[in-house]
Amino acid sequence: MMQRAEAGGVLAGSLPPVRGRITTQAPLAQTTWFGVGGPAEVLFRPADVADLGQFLSRLDPAIPVTVIGVASNLLIRDGGVRGVVIRLGRGFAEITTHDARIACGSAALDVNVAAVAADYGIAGMEFLSGVPGTIGGAVRMNAGAYDGDIAQILRSVTVMDRRGQLHALTDVEFGYRHSNLPPDVIVISAALEGRRDDTTRIRARIAEIKARREATQPIRTKTGGSTFKNPPGAKAWELIDRAGCRGLSRGGAQVSMLHCNFLVNTGGATAADLEDLGEEVRRRVQADSGVLLEWEIARVGERA
Repeated sequence: MMQRAEAGGVLAGSLPPVRGRITTQAPLAQTTWFGVGGPAEVLFRPADVADLGQFLSRLDPAIPVTVIGVASNLLIRDGGVRGVVIRLGRGFAEITTHDARIACGSAALDVNVAAVAADYGIAGMEFLSGVPGTIGGAVRMNAGAYDGDIAQILRSVTVMDRRGQLHALTDVEFGYRHSNLPPDVIVISAALEGRRDDTTRIRARIAEIKARREATQPIRTKTGGSTFKNPPGAKAWELIDRAGCRGLSRGGAQVSMLHCNFLVNTGGATAADLEDLGEEVRRRVQADSGVLLEWEIARVGERA
């Protein structure tokens, strides 16, 4: 651990000056929904877009960069994350409206965007109230739920490359839980477009989504979003259930009894417990049905 701390200090000393906050060996576990994971060698919280751009323009391109939001669909391994972890916060969370459009920063919570849309009578974004996380992650993975996804409402996205340069994109291609955004760009903001509708009806749809989530998902536990993507023509949870994995556990990690496409930290789980349990589920499902499930939860960092 001393070697890692010293390494973090050396790296921090070589970084460009910033107006935001830089922390070495920054604990990340409690920033994640699972409540697990090791530290960031360096954690950078930029003050705003200009601060981030200036930092990246002067950063050694050999230093790895990992971007996180509220870490709702993210598993940080117990050994932590080397290089610089960038966490976008308040300076990237603005939400504004114009007609049936919403402009939002990448750190804006999906549920907050849905609420603002409802306040201004903009329909088509209700599904975001059922998507954990932020707009940045939602755009990158084409997040969706309850018959909606980002591909249906995104009109443009602004990204920043590793040189700190901004690019406005209007031709992003989407697939199921996938976009063709380059892996090394950072989503800065997005322009979304819905349609006009009565605010009361929009809020009623959001209330229905909330009720369905509370009844069917373990949202009051330490969990992430859906663990595995639905394979073509099938539902991941049904395959997991059929393979006898509901309630399966390893260490402090368990396959949720309520919805078996969710992994739960029952208390004291490590990231390794959760990841190894997920891999065991994949093995059992493949043995039972011949389908190899694909992780939907992102996993970053090193094993302890």
